[in-house]
Amino acid sequence: MPKSLIIVESPAKAKTIEKFLGRKYTVKASMGHVRDLPKSQLGVAVEDGFEPKYITIRGKGDVLKELRDSARKAERVYLATDPDREGEAISWHLAQALGIPTDEPVRIEFHEITKDAIQKAIRRPRPIDLARVDAQQARRVLDRLVGYKLSPLLWRKVRRGLSAGRVQSVAVRLIVDREREIQAFRPEEYWTLTARLQTGDGQSFSARYQGAGQEKTELKNWEETARVLAGVLGRPADNLVPGEPVDLSGAGLTLEVRSVKRREKKRNPAFPFTTSSLQQEASRKLGFTVRRTMAVAQQLYEGLPLGEAGHTGLVTYIRTDSTRVADEAARAAAAFIEGQYGREFLPAKRREADRRAGEQGAHEAIRPTDVNRTPESVKPYLTPDQYRLYRLIWERFVASEMAPAVLDTVSVDLAAGEHLFRATGQTLRFPGFMKVYIESEDEETNREEAEGLLPELTEGQRVELRRLEPRQHFTQPPPRYSEAMLVKALEERGIGRPSTYAPIIQTIQTRGYVVKQDKRFHPTELGILVTDILKEYFPRIIDVEFTAHLENDLDAVAEGAIHWRDLIRQFYEPFESTLKEAEEKVGGFELEDEVSDVPCEKCGRMMVVKYGRFGKFLACPGFPECKTTKPIFEETGVTCPNCGTGRIVERKAKKGGRRFYGCTNYPDCDFVSWEKPVNRPCPECGAPYMVEKRTKELGLAHVCKTPDCGYAEPVESMEEVHA
Repeated sequence: MPKSLIIVESPAKAKTIEKFLGRKYTVKASMGHVRDLPKSQLGVAVEDGFEPKYITIRGKGDVLKELRDSARKAERVYLATDPDREGEAISWHLAQALGIPTDEPVRIEFHEITKDAIQKAIRRPRPIDLARVDAQQARRVLDRLVGYKLSPLLWRKVRRGLSAGRVQSVAVRLIVDREREIQAFRPEEYWTLTARLQTGDGQSFSARYQGAGQEKTELKNWEETARVLAGVLGRPADNLVPGEPVDLSGAGLTLEVRSVKRREKKRNPAFPFTTSSLQQEASRKLGFTVRRTMAVAQQLYEGLPLGEAGHTGLVTYIRTDSTRVADEAARAAAAFIEGQYGREFLPAKRREADRRAGEQGAHEAIRPTDVNRTPESVKPYLTPDQYRLYRLIWERFVASEMAPAVLDTVSVDLAAGEHLFRATGQTLRFPGFMKVYIESEDEETNREEAEGLLPELTEGQRVELRRLEPRQHFTQPPPRYSEAMLVKALEERGIGRPSTYAPIIQTIQTRGYVVKQDKRFHPTELGILVTDILKEYFPRIIDVEFTAHLENDLDAVAEGAIHWRDLIRQFYEPFESTLKEAEEKVGGFELEDEVSDVPCEKCGRMMVVKYGRFGKFLACPGFPECKTTKPIFEETGVTCPNCGTGRIVERKAKKGGRRFYGCTNYPDCDFVSWEKPVNRPCPECGAPYMVEKRTKELGLAHVCKTPDCGYAEPVESMEEVHA
């Protein structure tokens, strides 16, 4: 008896789906796209209404032949590619290749790979959504026109092998502009004054200087700070040393409690993950790159073998900009929360985010397919990366369906004459969602709140002033972008789509436009030069607002409001004119290679820094006569504990590019560590170094790896503070 054929993208997805459907169905994988624009030419007939010229992707001929053979034998064909524009386009290309009419109801769509979702989808096939296909085609053609028309100009004027892109060039611009902000920044001095106080029964707390009277006063220098000190002390401050604390123990000075304000504060949980927020949070909490996050999330979505349960999809579709949760999933979460934590942990009313412009309403947030499948229950079947990311998704989802946390906040004003100090504190009255999960950007705040507990104080009470601590500070420049911060900046400005962020970040590093140092992006000289050329001659291409507006237009194409060819025509005509003008006006640029202090082992010339697919490396300037190359290692400052002579440096695994740390004496020394060694001895056991590691209790920490020690200390993580 003929079977129905279901076509998906990947073998893992096929294996999971086949388990749910039984012998009446055959499930095959297309291995992603089967057709695309040719790499060797533009592939867009500009004069023919921007008609794209698709060809079968090299290596996909056998796949297509197998799919055609299976389709001929099948009773019915279903196209079950991903539920987004890219997936819609893959289904359209498959329909074209298999000779399936576009109005035939062959497209099935689901947002989680579970038995119920798959069976429901098969009962509701629909024709291919041509508006969504057109939106994907428009994006592909736009990117091809920019890349294949603009990149050759950069090859001729700057250096061969460069590229420009509609979104990647804007990402580089953000990094370049931030670097210039940092270089132009002029720090400004300011001072803080902290009072250390004690109640009559010996309880200590601190208060920060606010100003004279009701207005907040900024202390800009030592002279202003000294005048305040003199006013509080009731004597001249001439003999005080700038920045030195003033010990007042036993001096008999007191401050009067002027007011005590108490209020209840509720903190709502974060919504469940979108693609972008997952990328950011996995970067901050787990230290994952965007690329690593998406690779692991794809594995969780497509399905993994869970013992007797077989192949099972663990999370819903991972490319989404929606925080919506299906009613059925919300009810299951409520039942789980009530059973696990108690009814009081359920909110009085479910909170839902307002739908944003351009958000695809049919999509859901990223959540576990079954809330009862806890991280610990599946841990034995997952790799460490899969477990950590699944736990993050599961905890965020469960917390999002829980009651708000309730905090008691206290603000106390204390006076020394006209000078006012303020102490603030919070206590956690009811943990609510915080029992399960706290968003990473709140962790630093939460730690401060835990330290900010105040003793019981009443108006008119006098407390002893035991110490005054003046401290000099300087304003800081804006931080360089981390991956999480760059993703957030792109999303906030409406540039690109979350599914494109991983390849964008990869491309701008591969092309040598930016380098990552200490997890922060720095523009290279090449990146700055290319950005400046594009700014001067192609301001629209690199304009943040224009790029965001173009994304909105692509959304309008997907909704059928704009024809895709009209959109491309509006873009291309001024672009082509600018391209011709730039070809005449842009002069040649000579970029000198950065010379290192490392001599070539073969010819003695000083090697220069080059950029390749995997980042920076050293090469002999005598190429092609001398082809010597060397890797550039990032030093950790730690001497190898195995051999005692080598240095521990950062390396990258050949398979997957995962970062690890090894000895420079390899292969003679085989020391290896997945965690970054830190040049700091353990204060507990005296081990010569510790490692940098994220822990649930401390966040980013230095941890001793010596057996039976386990000493750990928190490290201030600027990435978490600024992201």
